[in-house]
Amino acid sequence: MNQNSIIVFVCEHGAAKSIVAAAYFNKLAGEKGLNLKAVARGMNPDHALSPQAVTGLHADGLTPTETVPRKLSLAEVESAQRIITFCQLQVEYQEKAPIELWDDVPPVSENYEKAREAIIERISHLLDK
Repeated sequence: MNQNSIIVFVCEHGAAKSIVAAAYFNKLAGEKGLNLKAVARGMNPDHALSPQAVTGLHADGLTPTETVPRKLSLAEVESAQRIITFCQLQVEYQEKAPIELWDDVPPVSENYEKAREAIIERISHLLDK
C-alpha cells in the first residue's frame, strides 16, 4: 500500500457517520480489489462510538474500523489520498488534501438504515470513478 492509499472519513464526533463510511468503504473497495483503506476520524471526538452505528454495522456483518473515536491530525490530512468529510473542516486542513463534503447524509442516530444507504450510494459512486 503506498503512502497515500488512505481515505479519511471525518465527521464532527468521529463516532457515527465516519465509522459507518470507513467500514463500508473498506468492504466495497476490498470487493473491487482496490489497494485503498479507509479510517474514521472526528473534529471533536466523542468518548465512545455511537451505539446505533456499532449495532447497525454488527447487524450488517461489519466491524467498525476504530474502537474509539480519534481526532483528525494534520499529518493524516497531509498524507491522505482523499478526505471525505460530513462536516466543515478547519481552514488549515482545507488546502492540504483533496476534500469532498458529504453534508447531505442523514444522522445515523435518527435512522441507521437511511444513513447507511446514503453513504453506500456515495461510496459506490466514488469507487466507480
